[in-house]
Amino acid sequence: MRDKIKYLILVLAVSFCAYGFHIGEAEVVLQKAIKICLECCGIG
Repeated sequence: MRDKIKYLILVLAVSFCAYGFHIGEAEVVLQKAIKICLECCGIG
């Protein structure tokens, strides 16, 4: 039973990641990360 739950969670996680990439969330997250990084350096 525990193995089934592990695989179900894995499949859900991969599905949500694929959906996020499909709708373009990866670009949004990357842009936010760049802004935060530049603010920490004092450039942005």
